[in-house]
Amino acid sequence: MPLSTAPISPFAPLPLEALPPLPPLQLAVVGHVEVVTFLEVEHLPRPGEILSCPSALELPAGGGAVVAVQLARLLGRPVPFFTALGRDAVGEQAAAALTALGLDLQVAWRQAPTRRGLTFVDRSGERTITVIGERLSPEAADPLPWESLAGLDGVFVTAADVAALRQARAARLLAATPRVRLPVLQQAGVRLDALIGSGLDPAEQVPPGALDPAPTLRIATAGAAGGEAWPFGAFLAPPRQRPVLDSYGAGDSFAAGVSAGLAAGWEAALAISLGCHCGSACLDGRGPYAGQLHAGQLRGGSDAVTAPD
Repeated sequence: MPLSTAPISPFAPLPLEALPPLPPLQLAVVGHVEVVTFLEVEHLPRPGEILSCPSALELPAGGGAVVAVQLARLLGRPVPFFTALGRDAVGEQAAAALTALGLDLQVAWRQAPTRRGLTFVDRSGERTITVIGERLSPEAADPLPWESLAGLDGVFVTAADVAALRQARAARLLAATPRVRLPVLQQAGVRLDALIGSGLDPAEQVPPGALDPAPTLRIATAGAAGGEAWPFGAFLAPPRQRPVLDSYGAGDSFAAGVSAGLAAGWEAALAISLGCHCGSACLDGRGPYAGQLHAGQLRGGSDAVTAPD
């Protein structure tokens, strides 16, 4: 995977129209789902306060789902998504919705509740998330077509056990988020081509030297300030012409764009630029999917896989 050799600080993302078209890629995602209720509020509730919510939205989301849908939209075709869901009405409905969103769903069904979440989105577009229940993760012991990951152009992982993460390493490129959890990343002992997470979220901090082998590229995002990539350098977020509508899913959309670019063999500058545009586009819609970048918006792109109304 070619990377820029000299750190650039700060790097301004290239315009979307300056990026090359993505080649046909075979990508997959291994990760988790949370069925999230999005509540639009003026501000976070104060103790004892009753708030009015002018609109609410319920969608299957979580990092794995958001990355997978963004990849499907960038490629213009379904993307395999290895996940786990509870064998309940919530899980069944989530599976149907994710398939409609353009995913080739590979589900390990559990005799446990599907995880849910509640997200307040205030008038600044900032999201505050509460998750409800245990995160369900796909595991190597699940009867899923793990052998199909071998030889893919890239796999992104948000949740897995140690053996499943090792299975994913059979792809040409392996990227992950720290939300896989540090003990799993350490015990798997596999080389990550990219580790992409939030530099602002304490749960996503990975101390330098914590992983052996070290990731080839490590990125910590910082919201509107851009972020930092090692060994690439600092980068800026694209300038915005509109206020942020909803920040939920922006970081995961960024990770999807970077991973697609790296899987295409792009240098880090191009891959990070695509990630920045994916993250920024996500800020323009309610929920994680309405604003996501799609193939028709890329140079030489095909028709998009679109979400239902």
